[in-house]
Amino acid sequence: MGLHVKKPMHTLMADSQLEGHGHLKRTLTSSHLIALGIGAIIGAGLFVRTAAAAAQNAGPSVTLGFVVAAIGCALAGLCYAELSSSIPISGSAYTYTYATMGEFMAWIIGWDLVLEYAVGAATVGIAWSEYLNNLLVNVLHLSPIPYEWCHSPFEHSLQGVHGVMNIPAFGIIALLSLLLIKGTRESAFVNGLIVIAKVAIVVLIIVFGWGFISHANHVPFIPEPSTYTDHQGISHHFGGIMGILGAAGVVFFAFIGFDAVSTAAQETISPKKSMPIGILGSLAICTVLYILFAYVLTGLAPVEFFRTTGREASVAQAIETFMPGFSWLGKLVTVAILAGFSSVILVMLLGQSRVFYSMSRDGLVPKVFSEVHSKFKTPYKSNLIFLIVVGAFAAFIPGDIVGDMTSIGTLFAFMLVCGAVIILRKTDPDMHREFTTPWVPFVPILGIIVCGAMIVGLGWTNWLRLGVWLVIGLIIYFAYSKNHSKLRNPTP
Repeated sequence: MGLHVKKPMHTLMADSQLEGHGHLKRTLTSSHLIALGIGAIIGAGLFVRTAAAAAQNAGPSVTLGFVVAAIGCALAGLCYAELSSSIPISGSAYTYTYATMGEFMAWIIGWDLVLEYAVGAATVGIAWSEYLNNLLVNVLHLSPIPYEWCHSPFEHSLQGVHGVMNIPAFGIIALLSLLLIKGTRESAFVNGLIVIAKVAIVVLIIVFGWGFISHANHVPFIPEPSTYTDHQGISHHFGGIMGILGAAGVVFFAFIGFDAVSTAAQETISPKKSMPIGILGSLAICTVLYILFAYVLTGLAPVEFFRTTGREASVAQAIETFMPGFSWLGKLVTVAILAGFSSVILVMLLGQSRVFYSMSRDGLVPKVFSEVHSKFKTPYKSNLIFLIVVGAFAAFIPGDIVGDMTSIGTLFAFMLVCGAVIILRKTDPDMHREFTTPWVPFVPILGIIVCGAMIVGLGWTNWLRLGVWLVIGLIIYFAYSKNHSKLRNPTP
């Protein structure tokens, strides 16, 4: 068998019907999936990456970056909805690629999804650490955690203090990994409570912040093209079209999460009906909130604020500084954001363990990743392994680096999902589709183009990181996965 051997559709559909010993338990409904999607989407991307994109790439035109990112996500979301309702099994883009493009491309996308989920969870863990310090200082009026113990060794403060290890980021990753081991439904219930609080906070910021917008901060709305070098010595395209595309690539992280819904297909009671509702519903709600939020935030404070004193815990700092009389909202935001970030990490870790669960059942990664707990029916060993791996990323790698790595990895995954819809329409036109992507191949091709444009905007350093990551994945595939694949090496 060649590298492009495909997993038969009838095998996938048979797997999707299994439940019981050694298989995941079906407990999730449409409302659970929408909550999971919103829980993953609204988080570090909105409360941290918005300010970063404004400072480094686009200024107030970061709002247009959100529009571009939303268009790319909507196009990919339509493709995800078709595939997840047609192939209702754990594994997300990995599973879809295995059925349409073959094992080699499936491995690449599965390895790439580590960038989205595992590294994404680390990024949010780092943001959680930033807001924890803001909670200690501005809400509880305690001493902050020393800089060296809440930053990576590759970072230094404006005063020249170097980080050693981000202990709070590691701690929250560990705590939520243990919660996932307890059970998916329990995790979804906790997430649902957090989502209600998180959406309420975003709405409050938009409503109250609107009256404090200084229109001078929105002029010029699209800055002239230039180069900005941040305090770590990294150069960025600022202003113009490239600035907007760069901002779109950065804030694209804010939309990551709706596709994580598809990884829970095998744990959903009625996946053919619930998957499209969960994916597109959560995406639509968040897109409206994002555009309004970005407009308000960039209207509250000038770009220079987000480059200096407002660089960390940006939203809370902007409220405290530019919304007199609303210090209570800044404190409430800090508490809600900490809870909100926790829900994002929860869903990211859920997505990662479920992707590796599927890859392990196919023999591409060791069996340990698909071993299910006898009582909790969760892939507990996989959760423990990713506790260590994700925790290490969160503790020792800077937030900007892992955030951009997550974005570029996800954009690449989205491009392959869009391609999978086109291929599956050709190779299996008679397959029953509960939801169909409109205007194929126009919508998938446009999705590939928009996501590709955002990859271009992220710059060559991120292309290089993605290339190195994929090379490492190829080494693992040819050294281990190719020889252990159950499809390529069926047991007699």
